[in-house]
Amino acid sequence: MPRPGRSGAYEDPAAALGAAADLLAVLHARGQDGVAPAVSPSQLRALIAVEGAEGVNLRTLGEVLGSRPPSVTRLCDRLEAMGLLTRSPHPSRRREVEVRLTPQGRALLDERRAIRVRELSAVLARMAPEAVDALVAGLEAFREAAAGPYPGAGPIADAGPPAAPAPVPDSA
Repeated sequence: MPRPGRSGAYEDPAAALGAAADLLAVLHARGQDGVAPAVSPSQLRALIAVEGAEGVNLRTLGEVLGSRPPSVTRLCDRLEAMGLLTRSPHPSRRREVEVRLTPQGRALLDERRAIRVRELSAVLARMAPEAVDALVAGLEAFREAAAGPYPGAGPIADAGPPAAPAPVPDSA
């Protein structure tokens, strides 16, 4: 909903955020072609979810991903075949299966994060320091609001700890 008194191309903050999210998706995709093995967005989401909750069971992983059990099993089959995660029986609950990242899975996530930081740093370097500060403050407030009670649903799943801020070169 537009807010009176707002200036700029977007009077609606949600539309501005949506446009920024589209741009972030493009920036995130840059440079990912060379990362091996290639993983789909849903596979990447699963790896990030497992990283955030090592030893998660398949049912809980499905809830986090919003996927049904057969889909989660097939997804894990593919990721395990790629050497990115392992499944093993739970030590005390024999009917449960735990999912964990392999060293190769961790390395893939680290490499993708390094590429993302490089791409975002290039954009942030072209912004005025005050604009970067305002962006960081706004994103922190957005993250806090998203983590709180959400009307009609539970809180939005935490995406993990925020990435380390990229160094921003001086514009002088």
